[in-house]
Amino acid sequence: MSFSAFPSFPQTSHSHALAPFGWDAAWEAEFAPYAEQGLLPGRVVRVDRGQCDVMTADGIIRADTAFVTPHDPLRVICTGDWAAVEAAGHPRYVKAYLPRRTAFVRSTSSQRSEGQILAANVDHAIIAVSLAVELDLGRIERFLALAWESGAQPLVVLTKADLVPDAATLGHLVQDVEATAPGVQVLTVSSVTGEGTDVLAAIVGDGTSVLLGISGAGKSTLANALLGAEVMEVQEAREVDGKGRHTTTTRNLLALPGGGVLIDTPGLRGVGLWDAETGVGQVFSEIEEYAENCRFHDCAHEAEPGCAVLAALDSGELPERRLESYRKLLRENQRIVAKTDARLRSEIRRDWRLKSAEGRANYAAKRGGGRG
Repeated sequence: MSFSAFPSFPQTSHSHALAPFGWDAAWEAEFAPYAEQGLLPGRVVRVDRGQCDVMTADGIIRADTAFVTPHDPLRVICTGDWAAVEAAGHPRYVKAYLPRRTAFVRSTSSQRSEGQILAANVDHAIIAVSLAVELDLGRIERFLALAWESGAQPLVVLTKADLVPDAATLGHLVQDVEATAPGVQVLTVSSVTGEGTDVLAAIVGDGTSVLLGISGAGKSTLANALLGAEVMEVQEAREVDGKGRHTTTTRNLLALPGGGVLIDTPGLRGVGLWDAETGVGQVFSEIEEYAENCRFHDCAHEAEPGCAVLAALDSGELPERRLESYRKLLRENQRIVAKTDARLRSEIRRDWRLKSAEGRANYAAKRGGGRG
């Protein structure tokens, strides 16, 4: 990619030069101890191979991340971080980064169940979903859970709206997504016709936004539309399944002409949860509201008497797909947390043993009754 999207700054103070990248009085106060050490503030715009590009008041510099590469993968420097960089030297080093306001984290596909941080200090999480293929509501719910957990405000953008010319059909698709994303704005956008791009530009014009989605969702095309230039390389999605070819290979922070910054990300093949119980609760807020009226406070919504969730399911107020998805994501999140939390893992095992013993006792009682 080209860094022509970055404005060239005159020699001026950090507060003025870095303001387009989100620098504010609070960040300046946080940075004060590092300023006393003669370090420069800057925002990380890309990370690769142990080095990163950092936007400073003097422009972009290349810096080594050796000093901020701990064993914990959630503490490595990432795109969106505010860094303290050496003022001179070759190579220059990032000496530290400021505490993150928000962080978008997913679990990796490794057997070690490590978390992977995708972007830091994000205000808006834009979830791009292509209308060129059948909607996967379950995947949208996963993205939303991670977005809510990160601390950012989610926004679902349905791309390639020009491929659904029938207004009624498009309206139904939007309604399906809105029902899947309570409390989240759903916007239809077409980079071909320009539909919705002005609304999206206004939303992302304030703060930092991260663009998320699978390959072929139209993220790079959407980024180019917001940038007003062909900055990100774009390839056509395969006709057979609508999937793209990972034209974006690194996470890049880009300055938007109308204000704000955008972090474009590679297409995500997997969207694993990472300690996102609060996020799951917000995605399924209607189920959590029903649960408040259950007879038992620890109701599992399986077969308990007085379960308000099951009552909503029976009445048709709550779609079965939503409840199944809620259960699935909670179970997945519990497994992830258990692998990293010994105490919770012990509690889960103890609960499993108790339920197993109870099941054996019930089975034995039934067999005994049968003999009588």
